Amino acid sequence: MAPPQGANPCDQCALRRLDAFLAPSGDELRTIQSFRVGARRVEAGSSIIDEHRPSPQLFTLYSGWAFRYKTLSDGRRQILSFLLPGDFLGLQDEFADGQTHGVEAVTDVTLCAFPRERLWGLFHAQPKLGYDITWLAAREEKLVDDNLVTTGRRNAGERVAMLLMHLYRRALRVGMERDGWAEFPFNQQHIADALGLSLVHTNKTLRRLQRLGLYRIDGGWLRIMEPRALEALGDYFERPMRPTPLI
Repeated sequence: MAPPQGANPCDQCALRRLDAFLAPSGDELRTIQSFRVGARRVEAGSSIIDEHRPSPQLFTLYSGWAFRYKTLSDGRRQILSFLLPGDFLGLQDEFADGQTHGVEAVTDVTLCAFPRERLWGLFHAQPKLGYDITWLAAREEKLVDDNLVTTGRRNAGERVAMLLMHLYRRALRVGMERDGWAEFPFNQQHIADALGLSLVHTNKTLRRLQRLGLYRIDGGWLRIMEPRALEALGDYFERPMRPTPLI
């Protein structure tokens, strides 16, 4: 699914029809539309934002899956968060010294692009949108906090259970589902890199939870068979996800 084109593309945005996102006012929508400079398509496995190079643009993920990551000098990778349609990319670098992370596409993705240099102008013209962007940054920080608790305190089974439930709920929220199955294009290396586990330990844990009948993965789709059991195992009892701003 590609972002709409034309004179007023934001008016035709498919994401804005979802209950997952807050509806902007007419003035806010026109400001977002004037801030937008076009669309971009990135193939699966390719870089959206390079880890060690400043990006002149910010992005809203319009379709597909991506993830934020950091790598060590020896090539070991930590996935910081997984990204779905509606997520705002690249904002962290605005408030840091140097580049804080890279972003890679897991699937083919499409994005709406915004010039970083005009960000302050948007804050000035529409303080409410500025607050929305700050809220999105704080929400991303909360996700990183949750991931820190996971890698620091949860055991392997709890980590995998939490991640499966979290990604499943987020995918369903933005319509990435089919008859109770959620898109799940990740391999075991992605899961290991997100949870701080070895590939062998990740494989054993996934197989154990599947043998217990808690979930199924088939052809890039995930189905949660026993959500309450998986939530209890992962100590994951999130409140209903509230609608979020969409830039």
